[in-house]
Amino acid sequence: MTPSFKQLRYICAVAEYKHFSKAAQACFVTQSTLSAAIQELESQLGVAIFERSKKSVLITPIGEQLLKQARLILGEVEDFVSLAKTQEEALAGDIRLGVIPTIAPFLLPHLLKELRSNYTKLKLFLKEDISAQLYQQLLQGQLDLIILAFPYPLPEMESTSLFKDEFLLCLPPGHQLEKSKQVKQAQLRGESLLLLEEGHCLRDHALEACKLEKAETALVYQGTSLHTLVQMVANGLGVTLLPAISIQADVLGDTHLQLKHFSNENVSREIGMAWRKSDPRREEYLLLADFIRNNAPSAKSITR
Repeated sequence: MTPSFKQLRYICAVAEYKHFSKAAQACFVTQSTLSAAIQELESQLGVAIFERSKKSVLITPIGEQLLKQARLILGEVEDFVSLAKTQEEALAGDIRLGVIPTIAPFLLPHLLKELRSNYTKLKLFLKEDISAQLYQQLLQGQLDLIILAFPYPLPEMESTSLFKDEFLLCLPPGHQLEKSKQVKQAQLRGESLLLLEEGHCLRDHALEACKLEKAETALVYQGTSLHTLVQMVANGLGVTLLPAISIQADVLGDTHLQLKHFSNENVSREIGMAWRKSDPRREEYLLLADFIRNNAPSAKSITR
C-alpha cells in the first residue's frame, strides 16, 4: 500500500518536534490519530521510523533515510500546486516566507508596508525561526521562501543575494575604545564578547567576519535576541556586534551606547533569499528579491 500524503506530513512533524503531542497540534489532529497513522505506516513498510520511550522520541537510522525522502516528496507536492499559481499575475496569491530572528523585526515592518502598496493581491504568510528549522520547513514544502544570512548550506535550493549588512561594535559606557574613530578586529581579542545563544547563525557569522577564533575572546552566549544583547552591554557585561539593519531600526532605543565602525569594510554578513530548485515560481521569487533590494533599509551612515 502506498503511504499517504498525511502520513508523510505526520512523520516529518514528529521528527521536527521530537514529541508526538506537539506534532499532532501542529498538524491539527489528535495525538491518537497521528500515532495510529504512523504506526500503520511503519507496519506497511515493515520498519520502525521512531524509537519511542516515555521521555523521548528518537529517529532510527532507517527512519532518517525515509524522512529525507519524505521531505523531498512533500516539497515536490507543494511545487505541483505552485505550478498552477504561475498562471496568476506576478506576486499575487499566497507566499509563505520564513525569516530568521536577526532580520525579521528589522526588515519586515517597512518591507510589508511597501509590498501591500505595490502588490495588493499578494498574501504573505510569515514564519520566524532559526536557519536550521526554516531550511527543513522549506525542504518539505511548509515554506515557499526563506530569508537568512549567508553562508549557510542549502542543498536542493536556489538562492540569490539581497544586500550586505555591516557589523558595528557596540560598547558600554566608559569603554577604552570609545574614543577611537574606528576599530580593528584584532582589538576584540581578550574582550568579553556577548553573542546570541547556540542555534543562531549570527554568532558564527560575526566571529568569521571579525576573523576571530573562539579561544581569542571571552565568549558569552546568553543573549536570546539582539535587544537582550543591547541591554547586557548597557549593564557593562561586555561588548557585542550588531548588524546595521538592527541599528537602523533603533535596536539601541534610549541606551545611548557607543557604536564603532571597523576599519575593514568587509566586516559584514550577506543577506539572501532561497527557494526549492524545483519550484516553478522562480521568476516571481526573483521579482520579489529585486523589490527587497530596492526597498531594504538604506545603507546610510550610522553614527552614535
